[in-house]
Amino acid sequence: MKKGLKFVIWGGVILLLLIIILLPKVIQGRKDSGAKQKKAVLQQAARVKVMVLKTGMIREHLKTTGTLLADEEVDLTFEGVGKIETIYFREGSRVKKGEILAKLNDEELQAQLVKLNLQNNLLQERVNRQKVLLEREAISQESYDQLMTELQSNEAEIKLIRVLIDKTEIKAPFDGIIGLRYVSEGAYVSQDTRIARLMKIQPLKIEFAVPERYAGVIKVGNELSFHLDNSTEEYMARVYAMEPSVDPDTRTMTLRALYPNNDSRLHPGRFVSVLLIIREKNDALQVPTEAIIPELGGEKVFTVVNGRAASIPVIIGMRTPEAVEITSGLHPGDSVVISGIMQLRADMPVTVLVEDSVVAQKLLP
Repeated sequence: MKKGLKFVIWGGVILLLLIIILLPKVIQGRKDSGAKQKKAVLQQAARVKVMVLKTGMIREHLKTTGTLLADEEVDLTFEGVGKIETIYFREGSRVKKGEILAKLNDEELQAQLVKLNLQNNLLQERVNRQKVLLEREAISQESYDQLMTELQSNEAEIKLIRVLIDKTEIKAPFDGIIGLRYVSEGAYVSQDTRIARLMKIQPLKIEFAVPERYAGVIKVGNELSFHLDNSTEEYMARVYAMEPSVDPDTRTMTLRALYPNNDSRLHPGRFVSVLLIIREKNDALQVPTEAIIPELGGEKVFTVVNGRAASIPVIIGMRTPEAVEITSGLHPGDSVVISGIMQLRADMPVTVLVEDSVVAQKLLP
């Protein structure tokens, strides 16, 4: 019994010694294996796509919203008061500048005009006779002057009546399309009564606002595109005017652009989405937006040089949703990584995925 216990104790001691001797070697072996695997991973080439840089046009855009306005718009009203005698226009029709659209009853004014014309004729005859008598010194100069004043006063009243008669008519102030009418023939109206609305919709104006930081960038003549809500069809317009100051409440500046609207398809009042070209450059060196990697103090990109990744700090210029201008750090012909960027590290081997064998030969070591 004691002999068996002694055997078990010695066996345990031997096993413990073996564990103490072999365990460090096992741990070191595992460490060496992990280091080799890590090194193998680092040495494994990353699969990336690249683009060869070249110069081209880049445009910086600004998206905003606006409203279509008529080029000219006016509510038609009479300058005088009275009963509408005739309405000459048809609702929704086109009218020409100077065309008579509606007229008030002017019988009383016409009667006054006839009376004043008769008085004027009589006064003119008297003046002619008095002039002869004055030349013969049969009357005084004062008598002649009084008669001339009476004639001139009558002529002034005639002009006044004619002005009042003109005010009984509404004439189109410009070419345009007349809308719905709000009165009927026989209605009594005043200067505040709206008869109809006249609009000129060729061309149309697009009114929109931009943030104050663009106040010194946007100029008269800048091009823009716009489209209607729920439509993808684009229309081109050009900025023709802007407010000289920034609105202190909204911190925006209001601008207007002109669209020809030759076919009269678009109508005032509609909401539009505006894409304004802020500035453009014809020979800009640019990369896709996804190629830019932000970091402390600036941005960088990865390029491929002799089959390895190179981290290059860059300075950027104009930016669009698709591309970024590079003003410093890269040159035409450089190979910039555009996909597989997140797995890259500096000096890491890469495999370039390209279909063009000429480009591939240029990029691969």
